[in-house]
Amino acid sequence: MPGNPDQFEAVGAALDSVRRRPGFGWLLAGIWLFFLNKPLEVILKHDNMAERVLGLTALALFAIAYMAFFGYARYRNMARVTAPLPLRLTFIVVLLLLGALMVPAAGDTALTTLVFVEALGIMVMSLRVGVALGVGLLAVAEISLRSVPGWSDDGTYSLSIVLGGLAVFGMRRAIQRSMELAVARQDFAELAVQEERNRFARDLHDILGHSLTVITVKAELAGRLMEANPERAAAEVADVEHLARAALADVRAAVAGYRELSLAGELVSARAALQAAEIKADLPTVVDEVPEENRELFAWVVREGVTNVVRHSGAKRCTIRLDAQQIEVRDDGKGPAPSGSGTGHGLIGLRERADKAGASVQVGQAPGGGFRLAVRVAS
Repeated sequence: MPGNPDQFEAVGAALDSVRRRPGFGWLLAGIWLFFLNKPLEVILKHDNMAERVLGLTALALFAIAYMAFFGYARYRNMARVTAPLPLRLTFIVVLLLLGALMVPAAGDTALTTLVFVEALGIMVMSLRVGVALGVGLLAVAEISLRSVPGWSDDGTYSLSIVLGGLAVFGMRRAIQRSMELAVARQDFAELAVQEERNRFARDLHDILGHSLTVITVKAELAGRLMEANPERAAAEVADVEHLARAALADVRAAVAGYRELSLAGELVSARAALQAAEIKADLPTVVDEVPEENRELFAWVVREGVTNVVRHSGAKRCTIRLDAQQIEVRDDGKGPAPSGSGTGHGLIGLRERADKAGASVQVGQAPGGGFRLAVRVAS
């Protein structure tokens, strides 16, 4: 009898198993044909040959139509394209007509087809329409069982319609959740790719911005010293070559994803850059008091701060002070721009690195004039 709880439990377990296997989606529709066994038995035992043939034909067409309609609806759903409403309504009407043609031979067991109609309605129609269709089919079953002579109501058909609708609703929600999860994963993947592109762009900007700035300053200095002090000019040209090779190595390391800055190394590079720009450098000579976990961030501060001093400040002196929790880069130049925004690409990248490390960034005018960049790590 349709509506047996054990049957629904078995079918539900089978559906859950099938749903996890790609390429077996058609079984989601076909497995429900198990419930047509009762009308099939009654039709085969029917005495009238013509009605028996009509019933068998209608049952076979019903099964084929149901499989075709359900498969088509699932395909459209997976493609995120809704079938036209007239076509969906046609699906429902055709199944109802084929179920009605089974009545002469199958009797009240033909009401089993209402379960399939409700299942398809939940699948292809909006939830509100599907529920309304289920209520209508439930009313048809109850009225028919009470008004047609020889038909008896034991509650199984109504239970079947309700349970069938709930089962397909659960499957529909599972499909929707799966699709939403796939979309969310795709969005996360795209965001991760974009974030990695931004990170790589920041690194290249910081690497090449600093290195090319120093190379430019040293090349200009070498040009000025070419006639007055050829030996000093040759030394500066050698430094330019060394810096160019170091920048190329940094780019390669960044591409490989293994580059980490050294705070001590950045201080040495900063001193050389400042001297080449004829800016007096007041820099620390040791970094022992800075914890290991803060050194890479502080190294980025030195690189960005000194690059800005050399490029934009017009300063005569640059001072760097650091301790275990804070680093500060100051100069005596023209100070921040009137807007005071501090939103250059390098500073944006530095703020993002500081945020990840739980540090705060201060950008503004230094005491007594000039520019000040400070980063403090929360203790």
